[in-house]
Amino acid sequence: MSLVLTNVRQVDGSVVAVRTEGKTITAVGPEVSAAGGDMLIDGKAAFVVPGLVDCHVHLDKTYWGMAWRPHEAGADIQDRVRTERRQRRQLDKSVEVRAMALLQTMLDNGTTRLRTHVDIDSDVGLTQLEAVLAARQAVAGQMEIQIVAFPQSGVVREPGMADLLAAALSAGADLIGGVDPEGFDHDVNGQLDILFDLAEATGKGLDIHLHDGGESGACQIDQIVERTLALGLSGKVAISHGFCLGQVGASRLAGLADGLARAGIAIISHGGAAATPPPFRRLYEAGVVVAAGSDNIRDGWSPFGNGDMVERAMLLAWRSGFRRDEDIAFALDMATGLAVRALGMTDYGLRPGCRADLVTLPGETLAEAVVSRRARGVIVRHGGLHQTRPDSIR
Repeated sequence: MSLVLTNVRQVDGSVVAVRTEGKTITAVGPEVSAAGGDMLIDGKAAFVVPGLVDCHVHLDKTYWGMAWRPHEAGADIQDRVRTERRQRRQLDKSVEVRAMALLQTMLDNGTTRLRTHVDIDSDVGLTQLEAVLAARQAVAGQMEIQIVAFPQSGVVREPGMADLLAAALSAGADLIGGVDPEGFDHDVNGQLDILFDLAEATGKGLDIHLHDGGESGACQIDQIVERTLALGLSGKVAISHGFCLGQVGASRLAGLADGLARAGIAIISHGGAAATPPPFRRLYEAGVVVAAGSDNIRDGWSPFGNGDMVERAMLLAWRSGFRRDEDIAFALDMATGLAVRALGMTDYGLRPGCRADLVTLPGETLAEAVVSRRARGVIVRHGGLHQTRPDSIR
């Protein structure tokens, strides 16, 4: 399909048209016009952004598409893990069916790229990974998905986890996960030795859940930075959550931010209410890539979430105390341009040569579009028109 999306505004407010041919953007600008055979779509003066990006989700855990399930798990991570391992044997829909239901909703909201963490443990082995791999294949023409082999039950304390992680990478996982080396495994060096040795041996990247707060979490960031620099893994490591960054003093934060920036380690956050979120603006100004993700979406860990990254940007802005238009627009960048940098993906943007993934967001300003979260106007996925108002096509 070739189409021209007219009368849309870029994030700087300039009015342009966007032309696509097949899966590629071929022209962007005020003078772009349609050729014979092009589909012409009126963007109704909405803002146009590339496809939305979710940097952290758990497709294998979701109950999406199932009847409502009351939350049962306790307050700490260990109890949530135990509860989840019990509950997943009781579900009447498969991982693939539930993952596909959530992926369809995310596609309907304009998300075209994401990173999902998938549980690998001694109970399920690689079965949940295999289900998510099948779901990824089913949406391959519409969405680009990275998969993290996630040791939710620990790395050191879970028997055979090093071999399971290696097997997951061989089976198709893209990255190695980790979880609270101190707070969960109680063995920082033991967990990080396994994860970084595997990264060095395979050339794969890392995305480590770090819920540990205060100085404990900060010291673990120091060690992750040191290992990342020593192995030359800049740009291939992310820390998800990083709650400690919102809990340390200004001078300690400055040192952590400098290390993260030098090591090219991204910080990915869902902005949850359980802890103070990282200071995204200060980290970004220090050179750290910050990005947004949904995290858990209606599963055994949380009854909240809906797969809408515009709403997630609003929540991040609200939790961060953002009020100025430019700060709220920055929160949306954490789900678009900054997010794709955190994932290391290419062919992204509103430029000729980029993939034709487009979303229009109605609003008087970009900040108002985030705050009001109106229904998407036009969604183009990999060059295919997914959604538009009926009166927009001419």
